[in-house]
Amino acid sequence: MPALLISVHFHDGRYHGMGDWPPSPARLFQALVAGAARGVTLSDEVVKALKWLEGLAPPLIAAPSAYPGRPFRNFVPNNDLDAVGGDLTRIGEIRTAKDIRPRLFDATVPLIYTWTFENGAEAERHAGTINQIADRIYQLGRGVDMVWATGETLADEAEIEARFRTHGGVRWSPNERGVGETLLCPRPSSLASLIERFNKARGRFKRIGQGKKASLLFAQAPKPNFKPVPYNSPSTFLLFDIRKGDGFEPQPFDRIVALAETIRDLAAERLRASIWSREAPKREFWIERVFFGRDATEADKARRIRITPLPSIGHPQVERSIRRLLVTVPPDCPIAAEDVAWAFSGLAIGSDKETGETIELVLAGDRTMLQHYGVEDAAPTRLWRTVTPATLPERAVRRRIDPHRMYEEAKGGAERARENAAAESAVRKALRHAGINVPAQAIRVQREPFEGKGRRAEAFAKETRFVKERFWHVEVAFTQAIQGPLLIGDGRYVGLGLMAPVRRTEGIFAFAIMDGLLTEQVEPLALARALRRAVMARVQEKMGRGTLPAFFTGHAADGTPLRPGRHEHLAFIFDTLHKRLLIVAPHILARRDASKAERERYLPLLEDAVAEFHELRAGAAGKLVLAPTLIEQPDPLFAPSPIWKSVTPYRVTRHAKLHAAAAALEADIVAECLREGLPPPRIEVSETFGKPGLGLFGHAELTFRTAVAGPLILGRDRHFGGGLFAVAG
Repeated sequence: MPALLISVHFHDGRYHGMGDWPPSPARLFQALVAGAARGVTLSDEVVKALKWLEGLAPPLIAAPSAYPGRPFRNFVPNNDLDAVGGDLTRIGEIRTAKDIRPRLFDATVPLIYTWTFENGAEAERHAGTINQIADRIYQLGRGVDMVWATGETLADEAEIEARFRTHGGVRWSPNERGVGETLLCPRPSSLASLIERFNKARGRFKRIGQGKKASLLFAQAPKPNFKPVPYNSPSTFLLFDIRKGDGFEPQPFDRIVALAETIRDLAAERLRASIWSREAPKREFWIERVFFGRDATEADKARRIRITPLPSIGHPQVERSIRRLLVTVPPDCPIAAEDVAWAFSGLAIGSDKETGETIELVLAGDRTMLQHYGVEDAAPTRLWRTVTPATLPERAVRRRIDPHRMYEEAKGGAERARENAAAESAVRKALRHAGINVPAQAIRVQREPFEGKGRRAEAFAKETRFVKERFWHVEVAFTQAIQGPLLIGDGRYVGLGLMAPVRRTEGIFAFAIMDGLLTEQVEPLALARALRRAVMARVQEKMGRGTLPAFFTGHAADGTPLRPGRHEHLAFIFDTLHKRLLIVAPHILARRDASKAERERYLPLLEDAVAEFHELRAGAAGKLVLAPTLIEQPDPLFAPSPIWKSVTPYRVTRHAKLHAAAAALEADIVAECLREGLPPPRIEVSETFGKPGLGLFGHAELTFRTAVAGPLILGRDRHFGGGLFAVAG
């Protein structure tokens, strides 16, 4: 496909426009309209070309590497002339401050915008018209941002790629995942909205009244119609294997900092000694800033490379040794990704003490390990946990206890709570410093690892410049799903604070009850019903008007309860064992795959509705403070087991006409198991009781011949957590 390419050259390496970088395609479109206008008119040919352009897909953008300059303050007249009686001679009295912070960049590197289009004579003619208009552009941004531009038509994608490759700047692409920097782009009707705005602005002041009562009426012109489009400028991820000969050479997990610093020093020295460094004196300066952060400014932090040894994860039993190295090169790094890759490829980082074989970095052929850290094509995730502990700011330092006086200096519960609160606050600060703008919904800190093969936080303090009391393992639940790699804390450039996404079982939403007036007298089913009402209200808010589907309500369109004999709607459960609330999808209860409607419509809607669910008003239970949590195996409600014991009373679905209540309960449980596709268990009834108007209830222990996976929820009240069983023992 051919392409329309517009190059915009700034006369000065400063951009004063507010909000967006790079300048959005909408700004360029407005500049084209302004340049094409002759007085107050646009020619028919120009109008047709601009309407053709606004109908194209959002363009690719390449921009020079930019960083924020020093802010300054201007004082300009405020739009409040009425405050001084409309007297233009007193306009100096209504000046207001306006803060401006330009972006600085190399003015020799242009901005380029590239639209692809279908081949055809008419499209070629419109592209030629746009190329002519581009010659008339004179500014982009504020009035001081003077530019000149050129337009050209490229033949095909190969020529487009060649131009971007030789540009040397940062590439920005429209992001289909819907995350990234939002830029405004033209769409059909954008030109018409600009023309309307221009005409309305010309008549925004109207005189009303006559004589001494005459006054000016101001009418705000309508805003132009542009489409917000997420743009992504991804980092370059270089993955290397740590090899000796033909196999991996695992490195110690708890020496991650020493390993990262050794590799960093060797790669920097290799780059210094190369012809690349000798070609320009300033390159030595960038090695110091990009590799080591020496003399780096705040703006340089986002441009530094990150060297991250990757512990092996992905299975609970895998040994957490280091077999791979990830080098992250930011898009606006002043050292090209190709040069960084050369510095690390084939780098000898040591040798085997016994055999003398060289240990070196080899560019990885298999990149599947990156999926475990949420990198590249991995789906965004809301819940993240540290694999290596984060080094939090000084405010998170724990009080050190003398090993010889552990009993005398032991910390009480109040002190531990204060330390945890300080650490949680420090995590929020660390997230901001790492450039993570998505708010954290819940944070958990601890010294112990989150997985069995992990190490305690203080074990990583050896051979580092950080005191061990600053090391914490961290779990963060974000309000929105994000992608990796995710590293936080002061050691994030050398592998500390490395986090991995925690995948939740599709269809199970769990919330820990963090605070509230929860007592043992709370009725589990009543609390489950309160949860159901809250969830339905949140889903209705997301849907807007309309009837809630039966998936959420458990009722048909006419209001009657669903009674098809199989699970088609959500179950709401209060887990009294762990003080948590559970929302379980019907396909989990029925031990089947989710249907297309459940997978594509209902479950995404439910996840969106409970994304910020942190408070439940539950009647007698009071106001409960909730935090999202995970189902971790082995979990007593979900792990496979042959023996299961009642947690909440089982309510019979149909009271069999038997002499003994225990026999009636036993017969009903067997029938329920068979209906759910489970083998008939051996049943030991421990208690039975009746409730007027409700029927027979009881507790029992079920023993199956083979292990059965949870959740095991049976009986008439199963969609409200009645008949809940847990692994016995």
